[in-house]
Amino acid sequence: MPDYIYLLESRLSPEQRAVLERVQELARSQELNIYLTGGAVRDMICGQIIRDLDFTVEGNPVRMVRELEKGGARVVWESERLRHHEMIFAGDVEGSISAARDEVYERPGAKPELRFSSIMEDLRRRDFAINAIAISLNAQSRGLLLDPANGLADLERQEVRALSIHAFTNQPVRLLRILRYCARMGFKMEQRTEEWFELAMERGLQANIEPEDAGNEVRSLAREDNPAATLKQWDTRGLLAAVHPQLQKRKPDYDGLGRLSKARANLMASGIRARLGASVTYYVLRRLKPRGSASAMRHMGFRAAEVEAVDNIVDEGREIVQVLKGRKTKAPRDAYSYLASLPPEMLAFIPAELPNGAAVSKIRSYLQKWRPMRQALPAAELSALGIAHGPKFDKILEQFFELQLRGKARSPEDRTKALRQLAGIKEEPKKKPEKEKKKPKGKESAAHATKPEETKAATAPHGKTPAAASPGAQAKVAGKSAASVIGARAQAKHEKEAARHGAAKRAHAPKAKAGHAKKARRR
Repeated sequence: MPDYIYLLESRLSPEQRAVLERVQELARSQELNIYLTGGAVRDMICGQIIRDLDFTVEGNPVRMVRELEKGGARVVWESERLRHHEMIFAGDVEGSISAARDEVYERPGAKPELRFSSIMEDLRRRDFAINAIAISLNAQSRGLLLDPANGLADLERQEVRALSIHAFTNQPVRLLRILRYCARMGFKMEQRTEEWFELAMERGLQANIEPEDAGNEVRSLAREDNPAATLKQWDTRGLLAAVHPQLQKRKPDYDGLGRLSKARANLMASGIRARLGASVTYYVLRRLKPRGSASAMRHMGFRAAEVEAVDNIVDEGREIVQVLKGRKTKAPRDAYSYLASLPPEMLAFIPAELPNGAAVSKIRSYLQKWRPMRQALPAAELSALGIAHGPKFDKILEQFFELQLRGKARSPEDRTKALRQLAGIKEEPKKKPEKEKKKPKGKESAAHATKPEETKAATAPHGKTPAAASPGAQAKVAGKSAASVIGARAQAKHEKEAARHGAAKRAHAPKAKAGHAKKARRR
């Protein structure tokens, strides 16, 4: 059995883990039972990218949502009736918080009666078994897996299984959703589920898909790594008409979506996760009539800000390209600052739709060179030089980054030298090599021939030996007996006398040689 606590700690990004810990803390303080549910658990177990965090609470989560807003979270959409809140948490993490509920249908296809319930009832009323999985985040049961529909078995078999024969009748939008899951995960429909799917299509239930539900599926396409694969599945089954009646004939721009997916992958490789809602919607509806795109979005319940973003995305992209081509971004520093200020979506849309050479080159440099360079600034090395964190510390790093953008301070030696100069730390003076002392000319005296240790041991101030000069000298020479000390004194005295006599003989030697020379001449 997998260790689900380990999965929670290892598979989530640092930002997602921070959100998870904060939500657990709030639930504990408000005495609410809370669970991580649905797609996050499914993707965590399958090893896929975890796109969002969906939390389910047994109770009303509104107080928790308000506390999260104080910490930087933002509510994108909410429903008081469903107690459901779509959010962007602190750290730019997408997700939702909702109350556990059950839906009771008086008859298949009728509007459901809503009842707030326990987590197990909430899981059983869901669409597919692979989404009816939860992990407890409560103190007494943290890491416990809840799987009432045996969704783990479907994940192992790589199948999508509906939980009820009325799954498509009660919510026809699941016809779109099941194909999206199959395209994303490479799964197939479970045999009985496929029979129910075909029966629903024969009965024409796709015509009953609510426009708002179709709009939510189009929004969900923006989170897919390959939205074109899902659209082609819808196209094959004749479901594009559920998005817009003309879309089945005019088709989405599959080539544009392919370029956009490639640009998204480049962003992901650089550690940037872009929300491509406007870009994906633009390519899905691009081939409709000029005003058909905006009309289709309003019909599907898109908000005014979303419609405006799609309508203006091309004009906004052209303005950015003009700036990237101009003098304002000629210097690498200026180009970096400008690109860092842009929405990540535009860094994907411009290479896909407006591939100007100069603009794309600077975007590529930003992603592959400048941004990694910025992330690798030597903050630890600067700290090691004794510079405390603060305004000065940040200023030095900015100046150092500008040097690197100009192609300087790349090698380790140049980097250290540049940091010291920017920090105002003077270079340590180089030590001059010591000159070798010249040896005395002529023959050395016997006194110089003695070893320094022996000379030190043999001589002392006022002609006294070290032992005589200091009563404690013998204690400094570890391991020597009294006899050895006395012997050393005698040996030193003997060597001293021998040196004195040797010097006297050498002084008389020239005179003797001169006398012998005179005698030789007389002869």
